[in-house]
Amino acid sequence: MSKTIDNAPYTAFHRRLALACSGGPLLDGYILSIVGVALTGMRPDLGLSTADVSLIGAAALVGMFVGGALFGVLTDRIGREVMYTADLLVMVVCSVLSFWVDAVWAIALLRFVLGMAVAADYPIATSLLAEWLPVRHRGRLLGQQIVAWYAGSVLAYVTGYAFLRLAGPGSWRWMLASSAVLCLVFLVIRRGSPESPRWLAAHGRVGDAVRVVEQHLGVRVNGRELMPDPAEAGRPGGLRLLMTPPYRRRTLFCGLFFLCQVGPLFAMLTFGPQILSSFGMPGGTVAETLGTGLISLVFLLGCYPALRLIDTWGRRPVIIWSFALMTVPLALLGIWPAAPAAVALLALCAYAFLCGGPNVLDWTYPNELFPTEIRATAVGVATSVSRIGAAVGTFLLPLSLTGLGTGPTMLIAAGTTALGLLVCVLWAEETRGTALGASPAVTAGPTAVTQRVPQPTR
Repeated sequence: MSKTIDNAPYTAFHRRLALACSGGPLLDGYILSIVGVALTGMRPDLGLSTADVSLIGAAALVGMFVGGALFGVLTDRIGREVMYTADLLVMVVCSVLSFWVDAVWAIALLRFVLGMAVAADYPIATSLLAEWLPVRHRGRLLGQQIVAWYAGSVLAYVTGYAFLRLAGPGSWRWMLASSAVLCLVFLVIRRGSPESPRWLAAHGRVGDAVRVVEQHLGVRVNGRELMPDPAEAGRPGGLRLLMTPPYRRRTLFCGLFFLCQVGPLFAMLTFGPQILSSFGMPGGTVAETLGTGLISLVFLLGCYPALRLIDTWGRRPVIIWSFALMTVPLALLGIWPAAPAAVALLALCAYAFLCGGPNVLDWTYPNELFPTEIRATAVGVATSVSRIGAAVGTFLLPLSLTGLGTGPTMLIAAGTTALGLLVCVLWAEETRGTALGASPAVTAGPTAVTQRVPQPTR
Protein backbone atom coordinates (compact mmCIF):
# COMPACT_ATOMS: atom_id res chain seq x y z
CA MET A 1 0.00 0.00 0.00
CA SER A 2 1.32 3.42 -0.89
CA LYS A 3 1.78 5.93 1.91
CA THR A 4 3.01 8.39 -0.71
CA ILE A 5 -0.36 8.36 -2.46
CA ASP A 6 -2.32 8.13 0.82
CA ASN A 7 -0.57 11.21 2.24
CA ALA A 8 -0.13 13.18 -0.99
CA PRO A 9 -1.35 16.80 -1.08
CA TYR A 10 -4.71 17.36 -2.75
CA THR A 11 -4.05 19.02 -6.11
CA ALA A 12 -5.71 20.16 -9.32
CA PHE A 13 -4.94 16.72 -10.75
CA HIS A 14 -7.21 15.09 -8.16
CA ARG A 15 -9.97 17.62 -8.85
CA ARG A 16 -9.82 17.01 -12.59
CA LEU A 17 -9.78 13.23 -12.14
CA ALA A 18 -12.77 13.41 -9.78
CA LEU A 19 -14.66 15.47 -12.37
CA ALA A 20 -13.78 13.01 -15.14
CA CYS A 21 -14.86 10.03 -13.03
CA SER A 22 -18.19 11.69 -12.18
CA GLY A 23 -19.32 11.27 -15.79
CA GLY A 24 -20.60 7.72 -15.28
CA PRO A 25 -22.78 8.48 -12.24
CA LEU A 26 -24.09 11.69 -13.82
CA LEU A 27 -25.05 9.86 -17.01
CA ASP A 28 -26.63 7.06 -14.99
CA GLY A 29 -28.82 9.53 -13.12
CA TYR A 30 -29.72 11.29 -16.35
CA ILE A 31 -30.42 8.16 -18.42
CA LEU A 32 -32.51 6.43 -15.74
CA SER A 33 -34.51 9.57 -14.91
CA ILE A 34 -35.15 10.99 -18.39
CA VAL A 35 -37.05 7.86 -19.38
CA GLY A 36 -39.60 8.56 -16.63
CA VAL A 37 -40.43 11.91 -18.28
CA ALA A 38 -40.21 10.49 -21.81
CA LEU A 39 -42.77 7.82 -20.96
CA THR A 40 -45.46 10.50 -20.61
CA GLY A 41 -45.29 10.98 -24.40
CA MET A 42 -44.05 7.53 -25.38
CA ARG A 43 -47.01 5.74 -23.82
CA PRO A 44 -49.79 7.30 -25.96
CA ASP A 45 -47.62 7.56 -29.10
CA LEU A 46 -46.69 3.87 -29.10
CA GLY A 47 -49.80 2.55 -27.33
CA LEU A 48 -47.77 1.03 -24.48
CA SER A 49 -49.38 -1.29 -21.96
CA THR A 50 -48.49 -1.27 -18.26
CA ALA A 51 -46.25 -4.29 -18.87
CA ASP A 52 -44.49 -2.45 -21.74
CA VAL A 53 -43.86 0.55 -19.48
CA SER A 54 -42.44 -1.73 -16.78
CA LEU A 55 -40.19 -3.48 -19.30
CA ILE A 56 -38.77 -0.21 -20.64
CA GLY A 57 -38.26 1.14 -17.11
CA ALA A 58 -36.44 -1.99 -15.93
CA ALA A 59 -34.38 -2.77 -19.06
CA ALA A 60 -31.49 -0.42 -18.22
CA LEU A 61 -31.33 -1.80 -14.69
CA VAL A 62 -31.14 -5.39 -15.95
CA GLY A 63 -28.33 -4.24 -18.27
CA MET A 64 -26.55 -2.76 -15.26
CA PHE A 65 -26.80 -6.10 -13.46
CA VAL A 66 -25.05 -7.85 -16.36
CA GLY A 67 -22.57 -5.05 -17.05
CA GLY A 68 -21.49 -4.56 -13.43
CA ALA A 69 -20.54 -8.20 -12.87
CA LEU A 70 -18.94 -8.67 -16.29
CA PHE A 71 -16.95 -5.45 -16.63
CA GLY A 72 -15.84 -5.27 -12.99
CA VAL A 73 -13.89 -8.51 -13.43
CA LEU A 74 -12.59 -7.36 -16.81
CA THR A 75 -11.43 -4.03 -15.37
CA ASP A 76 -9.35 -5.79 -12.71
CA ARG A 77 -7.76 -7.96 -15.39
CA ILE A 78 -6.96 -5.53 -18.21
CA GLY A 79 -6.84 -2.19 -16.38
CA ARG A 80 -8.94 0.88 -15.65
CA GLU A 81 -7.61 3.10 -18.46
CA VAL A 82 -8.29 0.66 -21.32
CA MET A 83 -12.07 0.80 -20.93
CA TYR A 84 -12.31 4.37 -19.69
CA THR A 85 -13.71 5.88 -22.90
CA ALA A 86 -15.13 2.85 -24.71
CA ASP A 87 -18.20 2.74 -22.45
CA LEU A 88 -18.98 6.40 -23.21
CA LEU A 89 -18.82 5.73 -26.95
CA VAL A 90 -21.39 2.95 -26.53
CA MET A 91 -23.66 5.36 -24.65
CA VAL A 92 -23.42 7.90 -27.47
CA VAL A 93 -24.45 5.34 -30.10
CA CYS A 94 -27.36 3.95 -28.07
CA SER A 95 -28.65 7.43 -27.20
CA VAL A 96 -28.66 8.52 -30.84
CA LEU A 97 -30.34 5.30 -32.00
CA SER A 98 -33.09 5.81 -29.39
CA PHE A 99 -34.37 8.72 -31.46
CA TRP A 100 -35.30 6.46 -34.38
CA VAL A 101 -36.88 3.36 -32.83
CA ASP A 102 -40.61 2.62 -32.55
CA ALA A 103 -40.83 -0.99 -31.37
CA VAL A 104 -40.96 -1.73 -27.65
CA TRP A 105 -38.39 -4.51 -27.97
CA ALA A 106 -35.92 -2.15 -29.71
CA ILE A 107 -36.30 0.53 -27.04
CA ALA A 108 -35.85 -2.06 -24.29
CA LEU A 109 -32.77 -3.49 -26.04
CA LEU A 110 -31.12 -0.07 -26.33
CA ARG A 111 -31.91 0.65 -22.69
CA PHE A 112 -30.37 -2.70 -21.75
CA VAL A 113 -27.12 -1.89 -23.60
CA LEU A 114 -27.08 1.60 -22.07
CA GLY A 115 -27.37 0.00 -18.65
CA MET A 116 -24.43 -2.30 -19.38
CA ALA A 117 -22.29 0.66 -20.43
CA VAL A 118 -23.21 2.72 -17.36
CA ALA A 119 -22.51 -0.20 -15.02
CA ALA A 120 -19.14 -0.74 -16.68
CA ASP A 121 -18.18 2.82 -15.79
CA TYR A 122 -18.70 2.37 -12.04
CA PRO A 123 -15.92 -0.16 -11.38
CA ILE A 124 -13.67 1.55 -13.93
CA ALA A 125 -14.01 5.13 -12.70
CA THR A 126 -14.50 4.69 -8.94
CA SER A 127 -11.61 2.21 -8.63
CA LEU A 128 -9.34 4.51 -10.61
CA LEU A 129 -10.32 7.48 -8.45
CA ALA A 130 -9.98 5.61 -5.14
CA GLU A 131 -6.51 4.38 -6.06
CA TRP A 132 -5.25 7.93 -6.71
CA LEU A 133 -6.86 9.76 -3.77
CA PRO A 134 -5.19 10.86 -0.52
CA VAL A 135 -6.81 9.13 2.43
CA ARG A 136 -8.08 12.37 4.02
CA HIS A 137 -10.08 13.21 0.89
CA ARG A 138 -11.11 9.70 -0.18
CA GLY A 139 -14.47 9.43 1.55
CA ARG A 140 -15.59 12.89 0.47
CA LEU A 141 -14.60 12.55 -3.19
CA LEU A 142 -15.91 9.01 -3.59
CA GLY A 143 -19.13 10.17 -1.94
CA GLN A 144 -19.34 13.09 -4.32
CA GLN A 145 -19.67 10.65 -7.20
CA ILE A 146 -23.23 9.96 -6.07
CA VAL A 147 -23.83 13.72 -5.95
CA ALA A 148 -23.11 13.61 -9.68
CA TRP A 149 -25.78 10.89 -10.00
CA TYR A 150 -28.44 13.14 -8.49
CA ALA A 151 -27.18 16.13 -10.44
CA GLY A 152 -27.79 14.04 -13.56
CA SER A 153 -31.25 13.09 -12.32
CA VAL A 154 -32.19 16.71 -11.58
CA LEU A 155 -30.81 17.75 -14.97
CA ALA A 156 -32.96 15.07 -16.62
CA TYR A 157 -36.15 16.40 -15.04
CA VAL A 158 -35.24 20.00 -15.87
CA THR A 159 -34.53 18.97 -19.47
CA GLY A 160 -37.68 16.88 -19.66
CA TYR A 161 -39.77 19.73 -18.26
CA ALA A 162 -38.28 22.10 -20.85
CA PHE A 163 -39.11 19.69 -23.66
CA LEU A 164 -42.66 19.25 -22.35
CA ARG A 165 -43.22 22.99 -22.15
CA LEU A 166 -41.65 23.84 -25.51
CA ALA A 167 -42.57 20.87 -27.68
CA GLY A 168 -45.11 18.81 -25.73
CA PRO A 169 -45.11 15.08 -24.86
CA GLY A 170 -44.29 14.22 -28.48
CA SER A 171 -40.70 15.35 -27.88
CA TRP A 172 -39.90 12.12 -26.04
CA ARG A 173 -37.48 11.02 -28.79
CA TRP A 174 -35.38 14.16 -28.25
CA MET A 175 -35.38 13.47 -24.52
CA LEU A 176 -33.92 9.98 -24.97
CA ALA A 177 -31.34 11.19 -27.50
CA SER A 178 -30.24 14.15 -25.37
CA SER A 179 -27.92 12.00 -23.21
CA ALA A 180 -25.55 11.76 -26.21
CA VAL A 181 -24.57 15.41 -25.63
CA LEU A 182 -23.46 14.69 -22.05
CA CYS A 183 -21.50 11.63 -23.20
CA LEU A 184 -19.55 13.72 -25.69
CA VAL A 185 -18.76 16.33 -23.03
CA PHE A 186 -17.23 13.73 -20.72
CA LEU A 187 -15.33 12.09 -23.56
CA VAL A 188 -13.46 15.39 -23.89
CA ILE A 189 -12.96 15.77 -20.12
CA ARG A 190 -11.51 12.25 -19.80
CA ARG A 191 -8.78 12.71 -22.36
CA GLY A 192 -5.37 12.13 -20.81
CA SER A 193 -6.55 10.46 -17.58
CA PRO A 194 -3.80 8.07 -16.38
CA GLU A 195 -3.87 4.42 -15.37
CA SER A 196 -3.93 3.54 -11.65
CA PRO A 197 -0.37 3.17 -10.28
CA ARG A 198 -1.59 0.58 -7.78
CA TRP A 199 -3.02 -1.55 -10.60
CA LEU A 200 0.17 -1.15 -12.66
CA ALA A 201 2.35 -2.26 -9.74
CA ALA A 202 0.06 -5.17 -8.88
CA HIS A 203 0.46 -6.41 -12.48
CA GLY A 204 4.25 -6.21 -12.53
CA ARG A 205 4.56 -2.81 -14.23
CA VAL A 206 6.34 -1.14 -11.33
CA GLY A 207 8.36 1.21 -13.53
CA ASP A 208 5.20 2.53 -15.21
CA ALA A 209 3.59 2.96 -11.79
CA VAL A 210 6.51 5.03 -10.50
CA ARG A 211 6.48 7.13 -13.67
CA VAL A 212 2.76 8.06 -13.51
CA VAL A 213 3.03 8.97 -9.82
CA GLU A 214 5.97 11.27 -10.51
CA GLN A 215 4.24 12.76 -13.55
CA HIS A 216 0.88 13.51 -11.91
CA LEU A 217 1.72 13.98 -8.22
CA GLY A 218 5.16 15.50 -8.65
CA VAL A 219 6.77 13.23 -6.05
CA ARG A 220 9.15 10.28 -6.16
CA VAL A 221 7.87 6.97 -4.87
CA ASN A 222 9.58 3.68 -4.10
CA GLY A 223 8.20 1.03 -6.44
CA ARG A 224 8.08 -1.54 -3.61
CA GLU A 225 5.70 0.76 -1.75
CA LEU A 226 3.12 0.37 -4.52
CA MET A 227 3.21 -3.42 -4.49
CA PRO A 228 0.40 -5.39 -2.79
CA ASP A 229 0.95 -6.85 0.68
CA PRO A 230 3.18 -9.96 0.28
CA ALA A 231 0.70 -11.88 2.44
CA GLU A 232 -1.89 -11.35 -0.27
CA ALA A 233 0.26 -12.63 -3.13
CA GLY A 234 -0.77 -15.84 -4.84
CA ARG A 235 -4.39 -15.68 -3.77
CA PRO A 236 -7.11 -16.61 -6.26
CA GLY A 237 -8.45 -13.45 -7.89
CA GLY A 238 -11.75 -12.32 -9.29
CA LEU A 239 -15.08 -13.61 -8.09
CA ARG A 240 -13.51 -16.57 -6.27
CA LEU A 241 -11.67 -14.28 -3.86
CA LEU A 242 -14.86 -12.30 -3.15
CA MET A 243 -16.48 -15.52 -1.98
CA THR A 244 -13.73 -16.45 0.52
CA PRO A 245 -13.98 -15.51 4.22
CA PRO A 246 -14.04 -12.72 5.31
CA TYR A 247 -14.55 -11.12 1.90
CA ARG A 248 -17.76 -13.11 1.57
CA ARG A 249 -19.36 -11.11 4.38
CA ARG A 250 -18.09 -7.83 2.95
CA THR A 251 -19.40 -8.78 -0.49
CA LEU A 252 -22.84 -9.60 0.92
CA PHE A 253 -22.89 -6.39 2.94
CA CYS A 254 -22.00 -4.11 0.03
CA GLY A 255 -24.48 -5.76 -2.32
CA LEU A 256 -27.39 -6.08 0.10
CA PHE A 257 -27.37 -2.61 1.62
CA PHE A 258 -27.05 -1.18 -1.90
CA LEU A 259 -29.97 -3.37 -3.08
CA CYS A 260 -32.25 -2.39 -0.20
CA GLN A 261 -31.49 1.28 -0.78
CA VAL A 262 -31.91 1.57 -4.54
CA GLY A 263 -34.90 -0.77 -4.94
CA PRO A 264 -37.41 1.82 -3.67
CA LEU A 265 -35.25 4.74 -4.79
CA PHE A 266 -34.98 3.88 -8.49
CA ALA A 267 -38.63 2.93 -8.71
CA MET A 268 -39.50 6.32 -7.22
CA LEU A 269 -37.31 8.24 -9.64
CA THR A 270 -38.41 6.28 -12.70
CA PHE A 271 -42.13 6.46 -11.92
CA GLY A 272 -42.19 9.52 -9.66
CA PRO A 273 -44.95 11.24 -11.64
CA GLN A 274 -47.14 8.13 -11.37
CA ILE A 275 -46.56 7.86 -7.60
CA LEU A 276 -47.46 11.50 -7.01
CA SER A 277 -50.51 11.08 -9.24
CA SER A 278 -51.68 8.22 -7.01
CA PHE A 279 -51.69 10.69 -4.09
CA GLY A 280 -53.79 13.16 -6.11
CA MET A 281 -51.09 15.52 -7.39
CA PRO A 282 -52.99 18.01 -9.58
CA GLY A 283 -51.94 19.70 -12.77
CA GLY A 284 -51.21 16.81 -15.12
CA THR A 285 -47.86 15.58 -16.27
CA VAL A 286 -46.06 18.93 -15.96
CA ALA A 287 -46.87 19.32 -12.25
CA GLU A 288 -46.01 15.70 -11.54
CA THR A 289 -42.71 16.08 -13.40
CA LEU A 290 -41.86 19.18 -11.36
CA GLY A 291 -42.75 17.33 -8.14
CA THR A 292 -40.47 14.43 -9.02
CA GLY A 293 -37.75 16.89 -10.00
CA LEU A 294 -38.06 18.47 -6.55
CA ILE A 295 -37.63 15.06 -4.91
CA SER A 296 -34.52 14.45 -7.04
CA LEU A 297 -33.14 17.82 -5.92
CA VAL A 298 -33.70 16.87 -2.27
CA PHE A 299 -31.87 13.55 -2.89
CA LEU A 300 -28.97 15.69 -4.09
CA LEU A 301 -29.11 18.10 -1.12
CA GLY A 302 -29.20 15.24 1.37
CA CYS A 303 -25.78 14.07 0.21
CA TYR A 304 -23.97 17.19 1.44
CA PRO A 305 -24.39 16.79 5.22
CA ALA A 306 -23.71 13.07 4.80
CA LEU A 307 -20.40 13.81 3.05
CA ARG A 308 -19.26 15.70 6.14
CA LEU A 309 -20.62 13.20 8.64
CA ILE A 310 -18.89 10.13 7.17
CA ASP A 311 -15.52 11.78 7.87
CA THR A 312 -16.41 13.22 11.30
CA TRP A 313 -18.93 10.78 12.77
CA GLY A 314 -17.90 7.70 10.79
CA ARG A 315 -19.21 5.41 8.07
CA ARG A 316 -20.94 2.87 10.31
CA PRO A 317 -23.14 5.19 12.44
CA VAL A 318 -24.11 7.27 9.39
CA ILE A 319 -25.37 4.32 7.39
CA ILE A 320 -27.23 2.72 10.32
CA TRP A 321 -29.06 5.88 11.39
CA SER A 322 -29.85 6.80 7.81
CA PHE A 323 -31.58 3.49 7.10
CA ALA A 324 -33.48 3.70 10.38
CA LEU A 325 -34.83 7.17 9.64
CA MET A 326 -35.51 6.43 5.94
CA THR A 327 -38.04 3.79 6.98
CA VAL A 328 -40.27 6.28 8.80
CA PRO A 329 -41.69 8.41 5.92
CA LEU A 330 -42.28 5.33 3.75
CA ALA A 331 -44.12 3.59 6.58
CA LEU A 332 -46.18 6.75 7.16
CA LEU A 333 -47.35 6.78 3.54
CA GLY A 334 -48.07 3.06 3.74
CA ILE A 335 -50.26 3.52 6.80
CA TRP A 336 -51.88 6.68 5.39
CA PRO A 337 -52.41 6.03 1.65
CA ALA A 338 -55.09 8.72 1.50
CA ALA A 339 -52.63 11.42 2.58
CA PRO A 340 -52.99 14.74 0.72
CA ALA A 341 -50.61 15.26 -2.16
CA ALA A 342 -48.71 17.94 -0.21
CA VAL A 343 -48.11 15.53 2.70
CA ALA A 344 -47.02 12.79 0.33
CA LEU A 345 -44.60 15.14 -1.40
CA LEU A 346 -43.19 16.26 1.97
CA ALA A 347 -42.78 12.65 3.17
CA LEU A 348 -41.03 11.61 -0.04
CA CYS A 349 -38.75 14.63 0.22
CA ALA A 350 -37.89 13.61 3.81
CA TYR A 351 -37.06 10.10 2.60
CA ALA A 352 -34.94 11.58 -0.19
CA PHE A 353 -32.97 13.80 2.21
CA LEU A 354 -32.32 10.94 4.65
CA CYS A 355 -31.01 8.75 1.80
CA GLY A 356 -27.85 10.88 1.80
CA GLY A 357 -25.95 8.53 4.11
CA PRO A 358 -26.26 5.31 2.09
CA ASN A 359 -25.95 7.33 -1.12
CA VAL A 360 -22.47 8.63 -0.39
CA LEU A 361 -21.34 5.20 0.85
CA ASP A 362 -22.59 3.18 -2.14
CA TRP A 363 -19.17 3.27 -3.81
CA THR A 364 -17.07 4.36 -0.83
CA TYR A 365 -17.57 1.09 1.04
CA PRO A 366 -16.68 -1.41 -1.75
CA ASN A 367 -13.67 0.64 -2.79
CA GLU A 368 -12.37 0.83 0.79
CA LEU A 369 -13.10 -2.75 1.87
CA PHE A 370 -11.33 -4.64 -0.93
CA PRO A 371 -7.71 -4.78 -2.19
CA THR A 372 -6.51 -3.59 -5.60
CA GLU A 373 -6.69 -6.95 -7.37
CA ILE A 374 -10.45 -7.28 -6.76
CA ARG A 375 -11.52 -3.69 -6.11
CA ALA A 376 -13.26 -3.16 -9.47
CA THR A 377 -14.74 -6.65 -9.27
CA ALA A 378 -16.22 -5.81 -5.86
CA VAL A 379 -17.69 -2.52 -7.10
CA GLY A 380 -19.13 -4.30 -10.13
CA VAL A 381 -20.68 -7.09 -8.07
CA ALA A 382 -22.17 -4.63 -5.56
CA THR A 383 -23.61 -2.64 -8.45
CA SER A 384 -25.02 -5.78 -10.07
CA VAL A 385 -26.65 -7.02 -6.87
CA SER A 386 -28.15 -3.59 -6.22
CA ARG A 387 -29.65 -3.50 -9.70
CA ILE A 388 -31.54 -6.72 -9.01
CA GLY A 389 -33.52 -4.77 -6.42
CA ALA A 390 -33.71 -1.71 -8.64
CA ALA A 391 -34.94 -3.71 -11.65
CA VAL A 392 -37.48 -5.66 -9.61
CA GLY A 393 -38.73 -2.51 -7.91
CA THR A 394 -38.95 -0.58 -11.16
CA PHE A 395 -40.73 -3.42 -12.96
CA LEU A 396 -43.18 -4.14 -10.14
CA LEU A 397 -43.97 -0.61 -8.95
CA PRO A 398 -46.52 0.34 -11.65
CA LEU A 399 -48.05 -3.13 -11.39
CA SER A 400 -48.18 -2.83 -7.60
CA LEU A 401 -49.77 0.61 -7.69
CA THR A 402 -52.45 -0.74 -10.04
CA GLY A 403 -52.97 -4.14 -8.42
CA LEU A 404 -52.27 -3.60 -4.69
CA GLY A 405 -52.74 0.13 -4.27
CA THR A 406 -50.59 2.93 -2.91
CA GLY A 407 -50.58 1.90 0.76
CA PRO A 408 -49.27 -1.67 0.33
CA THR A 409 -46.74 -0.44 -2.23
CA MET A 410 -45.29 2.05 0.24
CA LEU A 411 -45.24 -0.59 3.02
CA ILE A 412 -43.25 -2.92 0.76
CA ALA A 413 -40.76 -0.08 0.21
CA ALA A 414 -40.57 0.51 3.98
CA GLY A 415 -39.98 -3.20 4.61
CA THR A 416 -37.16 -3.30 2.05
CA THR A 417 -35.52 -0.31 3.73
CA ALA A 418 -35.87 -1.95 7.15
CA LEU A 419 -34.07 -5.02 5.80
CA GLY A 420 -31.23 -2.73 4.74
CA LEU A 421 -31.07 -1.43 8.33
CA LEU A 422 -30.67 -4.98 9.64
CA VAL A 423 -27.85 -5.71 7.16
CA CYS A 424 -25.99 -2.57 8.28
CA VAL A 425 -26.39 -3.28 12.00
CA LEU A 426 -24.96 -6.77 11.52
CA TRP A 427 -22.18 -6.16 8.99
CA ALA A 428 -21.24 -2.47 8.52
CA GLU A 429 -17.55 -1.83 9.29
CA GLU A 430 -15.83 1.44 10.15
CA THR A 431 -13.34 2.34 7.39
CA ARG A 432 -12.81 6.04 8.15
CA GLY A 433 -9.11 6.90 7.90
CA THR A 434 -8.01 3.36 7.00
CA ALA A 435 -5.46 2.26 4.44
CA LEU A 436 -7.11 1.47 1.11
CA GLY A 437 -8.29 -2.14 1.13
CA ALA A 438 -6.83 -2.83 4.59
CA SER A 439 -6.35 -6.49 5.32
CA PRO A 440 -9.51 -8.19 6.55
CA ALA A 441 -7.46 -9.73 9.33
CA VAL A 442 -7.11 -6.19 10.67
CA THR A 443 -10.76 -5.23 10.24
CA ALA A 444 -12.47 -8.45 11.17
CA GLY A 445 -15.66 -7.02 12.62
CA PRO A 446 -17.92 -4.00 12.55
CA THR A 447 -16.45 -2.49 15.69
CA ALA A 448 -12.83 -3.57 15.21
CA VAL A 449 -10.03 -1.05 15.31
CA THR A 450 -8.88 -0.68 11.72
CA GLN A 451 -5.45 0.00 10.32
CA ARG A 452 -5.14 3.79 10.27
CA VAL A 453 -2.94 5.68 7.87
CA PRO A 454 -0.69 8.12 9.72
CA GLN A 455 -1.38 11.65 8.57
CA PRO A 456 1.47 14.01 7.66
CA THR A 457 2.32 16.56 10.31
CA ARG A 458 1.75 20.18 9.46
